[in-house]
Amino acid sequence: MLEARGAVDPGCDVVCITVRPDLRAYGPAVALRERLDALSRAELAGLAVVVVVTIAGAGLWYARSLPRPVDVAMSGAPAAPSGAGSAVPGSASVSASATPAQLVVDVAGLVRRPGVYAFPPGSRVIDAIRRAGGALPRAELGSLNLAAPLTDGTQIVVSDGSVAPSTGASGSSGTGVAGAPVNINSASESELEALTGVGPVTANAIIQYRTEHGPFATVDDLLNVSGIGPATLEELRSQVTV
Repeated sequence: MLEARGAVDPGCDVVCITVRPDLRAYGPAVALRERLDALSRAELAGLAVVVVVTIAGAGLWYARSLPRPVDVAMSGAPAAPSGAGSAVPGSASVSASATPAQLVVDVAGLVRRPGVYAFPPGSRVIDAIRRAGGALPRAELGSLNLAAPLTDGTQIVVSDGSVAPSTGASGSSGTGVAGAPVNINSASESELEALTGVGPVTANAIIQYRTEHGPFATVDDLLNVSGIGPATLEELRSQVTV
């Protein structure tokens, strides 16, 4: 939209008409741009400074309006009770380290899942047997003290009662631990027959296999012997070695 304004020049018979666009017809954005174009460089610089100062002031006000953390003074440590100063230095650390955090025990023999297990302090022999899956039907638990407390680093062997427990073996708990395991690569037929689960036929089969195929590499190689299955192998695992 155009806006026309007229003026009469007294020196001539000509009517001068000035035509200017009406900026309001193009919206506020176009009108603002036209006004900015009309400003000089100095005026534009001053306007920019005003805008920057306004934004900086708003940011400073917002930063100051944020909540500030409150420092809470910690109260002093409670005074030591009377008589605490007479305690022997280092006694607390000694008592704390006297009992291990857990007891590691080897459960072997006639149990369903022989192996090394960890127990909390205060556990008993019966807890170790139950953790290993319980005793097998042929096991004789009467030779063990099921109420005895477990000791870290010991071994519990559940047998059928035919082997006398050893009470002086290194690393044993003294609660039904059998003697040294039998080496199946050098044991005689009579020594093999003394093992739980091995009779004359099985002992002879072990010696025959050893003669034909050479020494056993592992105890698990007994599965290759005729007459020895997984159940018999589990009975023999804690009694033999290679």
